[in-house]
Parts: sequence; C-alpha cells; structure tokens
Amino acid sequence: MTADPTLRTVKAWPFEEAAKVADRVAASGKGEALFQTGYGPSGLPHIGTFGEVARTTWVRRAFGRITGLPSRLLAFSDDMDGLRKVPDNVPNKAMLEGFLGRPLTAIPDPFGTHDSFGAHNNARLRAFLDTFGFDYEFASSTDYYRSGRFDAALRRMLEVHEQVRAVILPTLGPERRATYSPFLPIHPRTGVVMQVPMEETRPDSGTLVWRDPETGERFETPVTGGHCKAQWKADWALRWYALGVDYEMSGKDLIDSVRLSGQICRVLGGQPPVGFTYELFLDEQGQKISKSKGNGLTIEEWLRYAPPESLAQFMYGAPQRAKRLFFDVIPRAVDDYLANLEKLRAAPEPTNPAWYIHDGEAPDEPGSPASFSMLLNLVSAAGIDDPLKLLQYFGNYIKRDLATGSERSSERVRKFQEWSLNRLEAITIKPNRDLDTGIEIARPDKALMFERLCKHAVAYYSDFVEPQKRHRAPTVLERAALEDLLHALRALPADADAETIQTLLYDIGKRHAFPNLRDWFGCLYQVLLGQQEGPRFGGFVALYGIPGTIGLIEAALAREASA
Repeated sequence: MTADPTLRTVKAWPFEEAAKVADRVAASGKGEALFQTGYGPSGLPHIGTFGEVARTTWVRRAFGRITGLPSRLLAFSDDMDGLRKVPDNVPNKAMLEGFLGRPLTAIPDPFGTHDSFGAHNNARLRAFLDTFGFDYEFASSTDYYRSGRFDAALRRMLEVHEQVRAVILPTLGPERRATYSPFLPIHPRTGVVMQVPMEETRPDSGTLVWRDPETGERFETPVTGGHCKAQWKADWALRWYALGVDYEMSGKDLIDSVRLSGQICRVLGGQPPVGFTYELFLDEQGQKISKSKGNGLTIEEWLRYAPPESLAQFMYGAPQRAKRLFFDVIPRAVDDYLANLEKLRAAPEPTNPAWYIHDGEAPDEPGSPASFSMLLNLVSAAGIDDPLKLLQYFGNYIKRDLATGSERSSERVRKFQEWSLNRLEAITIKPNRDLDTGIEIARPDKALMFERLCKHAVAYYSDFVEPQKRHRAPTVLERAALEDLLHALRALPADADAETIQTLLYDIGKRHAFPNLRDWFGCLYQVLLGQQEGPRFGGFVALYGIPGTIGLIEAALAREASA
C-alpha cells in the first residue's frame, strides 16, 4: 500500500488514532505495527467483542493508508486464566465444579467437542471473528507461556518483582496487600492457578518459592515454561512489553487497569501502547449493560433484525460517548448505513463511516431502493409476514414504475431496476430460501443487501412493531384533514411521485391549521399505521400505492371519532 501522509489530517477518529500509532512506530524505528485485542475465554464472544475488533481494524486500516507500512492484529485469548466460577450457559456443570481454579486449557470441554474448555471457547471466538471477515492472528496465552515466548519478560518481571508490587499495592486492601505477587504459580500436584504470597524470589535461578496454604508444603517453581502466569494487570503489561504492542483499546471500566498496566510496562523497561478508551453501552433504561443481568442486546439478536454492516455503523459513531444499545436503535442504524453507503458510491470520502466498513470501496451491488424504516411501514400497512412477499411487492412496484415510463424515479431506484428486476422475478417464481443466511435463489451468488433487508424487516416487525401497534381513531380536526386527503389522492394520477404527494400532504396540513405540521404527520402514522413515527409519508404512499393508501384512510375514517 502506498503511503499518503496527507490523510493524517482527516477529521475522523480512526485516522486521528492511526496518526498516533504512526508517530510511535516512527519513533521506535519498527517496520510494522502490532495491534492487539484481548479476550477472556471463560465466556462466549459478544457484541462488545465485535465492537472492539471492528474499531481496532478501522484504526489499523487508517494506519496502513497513512504510512504504507504493514501491520498485524493479534486477537489474544487469556485462556491460561483459572476458572473462577461455572458459567450458567454450559452443559455438565457438575463436572466443571471439580476443576475450579485450573487454567481453562486444562479443563475438559463440557460440550465434548474440543480438547479443553479453553480450546472450545477459543474455537468459538475464531469462528465468530471469521464470520465477519476480520483479518487477525489468533494467540493463545497458554501457548505463549508454554512455548517460552514470554520467558525473557517473565525473568525480567522477577528481577523487578518488588517494583511491580509497589505499583499495585496502594490499590489493594490490607489483606490482599499482604499476599500480593504479580506471579501466579501453577500447583505442580493439583494444577490450580495459585494466588499465594511469595516466600522468596530468586532471579538468578528464575524461580519462586511459595507454600501451599492448605498442606503447608513448600514449592520452588520456575517462572518460565508455563509453570506460572502473571496476575491480570501484570499479565497485560507483560504482553505489551514482550510483544511490543503498539495499539490497544479498552472500555471505560478498565481505565485504572490501563494506567497500572502502563506503569508496570515502564518498570519492565517497555513503553505502553497507544490506547483508546471507549464508552460502555447502556440498556433501555440508561443502565450499564451487564452480561450477567442480560439487560442488553446480543449480537445474535442484532443479526436477526439487521445486517452486520448496520452493527458496524452503530459501533463507528461516537465511540467515546455512552449509547443505548437496545432494539429500537436498530432501524436508525440500518438507515444511517444505507445513506452512508450511497454517499460512498458517489465519493469515497474517509469521513464517511461506510468508507471504513467497506475499506474504502463500495460493494458491487445496487443500494436498497427503500429505507429500512420504509420497509417496516410497508410490512405494517400491507400485513406482510413473509420476506418473499415483500420482495414480490417490490417487484410489482418496479414493474409498475417502468410501465408508466416515469422519469421521476430516483437514481437509486433506477439503478435497482436495472440490476434486480429479473432477479426479483427469479426469487418469487422459484425461491430457495434459508432465512438464517438470507434469501437465496437457484443461482449461487450471494443474497443482495435488499433481499437481506426484506428478511430483517419482517422479523423486526413481527417481534417489535406488531405487538405495539395501536390504531387510534382520528380527532375531529384530523378527520376533516383525512377526508380532504382522501379526495386529493383520488384525483392524483396513479404514477404520482413521492415529492408530489409530500407537497400535497404539506398543503393539507397547512390548510387545516394544525398547531404544528408534526401533529399532522403524527396523525398519519398513528391513525393510519398504528405507530408513533415513520418515514417520509409521501415516499410511503408512492411505494405502497395510492389505492392502498386510500384503503387505509377509509378504514381509519370508519373508526369512531375521538374528542
């Protein structure tokens, strides 16, 4: 990749972070940069895992554009950590109870599919990352400790044992302070990761002397070769020092850990990486999301209701600001992504989130001819319960638009027409569906974004919109305006475009003296669609069809008027 130093001035957080990494690498004289993300494999990958790897990937790509230098992304699994408690979401819990305290890679796999529990969860992590196409190198803590990759760094930590303790001790309570050591020896008989005080540290021989608190037996353990591991904050610093990590981001809850690990890294003689602190997510009530509480949105849930590109869009925006991560943010994230994708097609600007999601180049397929919000409203108004029916509806709409010879269609719709009319016909005539992977047809090509959006829209509507739908009767003022709209729509030609209809709606709202035009459009959403908000109503009418909209108004006028 050719270096472009002018990109350092791009006003986008990935490039601002990448410029810091570029400065660090230049000062060190290194020929490449090492980016790292960490993973605790006692649980399964989650939506935060996706966010951290995606954000780090964007900084990494920006670094390559600025410098032209190669880089690596290390996905590091702390699989040598001792199992503290049995997870709730695993089989064979009773079996795991007998292995508490042992490294995750020294515990049988409760699922029975891998050599160890750690190996099973590592495989889940790798499959998770591979699903999204991330470019990374996987690293196992157990492998790194046992292979000797950390031996020199461990010996160095042994030499400065008391200095490392001096960094951590002020942060501990009296009892823990009396026993703390940055080293956790592996018990030679039980295999348990021991958290015990060191009676002696012997840098010359590279060993620790400690005592089993239950039996009183005294042991001398090498710090090398996987016979011990480092405590959490010391372990993080050890990694930075031993591997020369240049960049790592972390959540706001780890600010103190980052600070302490950075101090330990300097004690060892290294330089902490460039860091980036991202804010944590909040639930529907504004409370911090907790995996144990289950009060957030899982990645499986997001991917049921929206494409992964929309999740990336959500993760890109304002990472240092707390954001609600709940179901109602999904439609906005999808529509933001679709809008940014169209901008990327027009101009590959690195201030556009879609530029990072697609590495600077838009995919070679047409954009969606409708927003996700519009699809949801179409599903709602037409009572569509099958993605194929939604696709067929759009196929009929496109045919109708082409038959009228309309030249008022948007460029986006025209491009979609050129690409997909035959495809939509093939789907509706000879479908071959797999709703887990998207709607596919007999040909082996990948499902178009629009096909996936149809699947997601039906699922989202069914689970979240339909249960909340409440059609209300119009007020006296609203009834008069709706009757006016009814007559006006009957007088319009069948191919009237969205702007013509939207202008008509504005005129009727003004003519009937609504205190605020938002009240008029609120009436259209609530009375006709049974929901609080929606897309531009003129666009909805153009897509749904004037006859169908007339039917919605007639049904609304048949309801008893409210005061």
